[in-house]
Amino acid sequence: MTPIPVIAIFDIGKTNKKFFLFDGHSNEIKQEYNKIPLTADEDGFECDDLAALTDWIRSSVEGICRSPDYELKGINFSTYGASFVHIGEDGEPLTPLYNYLKEIPQEVLDGFYRRYPEEANNLETASPSLGMLNSGLQLYWLKKTRPELFAKIRHSLHFPQYLSYLFTGKAVSEPTSIGCHTRLWDFQKGQYHDWVKAEGIDRVLPEIVPTGQLYTAAICGRKVDVGVGIHDSSSALASYLVRVKEPFLLISTGTWSISLNPFTQDPLTREELHNDCLNFLSIDGNPVKASRFFMGYEFNYQMDRINRHFDKPDKYYKTVPADPAIIRQIKDGKVRNTFCPAHIAETPLVKSLYGGNEWEPGAFDSFEEAYHHLIWGLTLLQVASLKLARGNSAIHKVFVDDGFVHNEVFMELLGHYLPDCELVFSDFPLGSAYGAALVLEASEKKMV
Repeated sequence: MTPIPVIAIFDIGKTNKKFFLFDGHSNEIKQEYNKIPLTADEDGFECDDLAALTDWIRSSVEGICRSPDYELKGINFSTYGASFVHIGEDGEPLTPLYNYLKEIPQEVLDGFYRRYPEEANNLETASPSLGMLNSGLQLYWLKKTRPELFAKIRHSLHFPQYLSYLFTGKAVSEPTSIGCHTRLWDFQKGQYHDWVKAEGIDRVLPEIVPTGQLYTAAICGRKVDVGVGIHDSSSALASYLVRVKEPFLLISTGTWSISLNPFTQDPLTREELHNDCLNFLSIDGNPVKASRFFMGYEFNYQMDRINRHFDKPDKYYKTVPADPAIIRQIKDGKVRNTFCPAHIAETPLVKSLYGGNEWEPGAFDSFEEAYHHLIWGLTLLQVASLKLARGNSAIHKVFVDDGFVHNEVFMELLGHYLPDCELVFSDFPLGSAYGAALVLEASEKKMV
């Protein structure tokens, strides 16, 4: 039997680490999900285990090499953003893969904003103040608190580019990773912000290459094309930009729900920034207006509370269909309890939508009622988040992809609250993994 030529894609999320194989026609032919136990950094803060993750990626590639069923032609990577791997002169990591939820000491932030006033810097870098999620501030934090370590850094690689580096040895930067709320990029000038140069941060940032850049590496005893990686939200968007020609919005759901609008040139306003709206860079290096909130994280936290109260197993909610009676009550405004999120930033928009103290599952008569109410609360914010991303653009086609497209209650309520929109379930169900594959394939075709 002739082996099938395949592209391997590693799609690394905060929760699930996924591995896919695609054939030459972009069809998925294999998938593997893995949960790797967390480790802790030097302060005891939980973070991904970079060594274990690296071992899993390398062993997965070796498994494909050994299989008589496949011929490996290419590899690419899609990962969450806001994360750096800092490598030394020996090419090895100098630090853990710091968690973007780790807090930067307030005195460090205060020092930064004294030198670079917050409101102006937010507008120029098109990003709200997000602490470690502004991953450029991670570099500033290391420089100020651990100068001896910072001096040893040869390159700081965004997470997707580090995974590519494992196979190519090429240290590069790439637009979608630079542009994902890093506070590094001046969206008005189209270059690294002046503060990056003033602080000497640019010393550790390698050259910028296009998202579609390929390098040839010797893997499996043959030449394999290796992409430079891509930020996962931009990768999910790439699935649509490559194939859909009319203007659209995208809701990419998961740990974060991110509403993306690649068809607007409107600059971000202060009000939008205060409501967690920001700009990304697309695979072509163009600005993408984005609005985001911690949807999946909040969902998991609240489901744990509901499960404990009603004594249900973790995934019980997946067996619960949309209940027309409960949904009718919600649509009619007959809501018994005010939802109040625990892990979603208290922006002015969030405060206008919700009120009161943290809601209690015990206020409901059944698991089903509490579950529907939770989804209702998240849907309200999703609708508001989408409208922020849409802004003044007259776009009505909305694609919805990733985890929550399978949630009947969410999709039913989303349609109710967005009657002027044409909601389309994702035609590209693999989201960011599929986008990374398409980018790799498109680049290979240009080289032929």
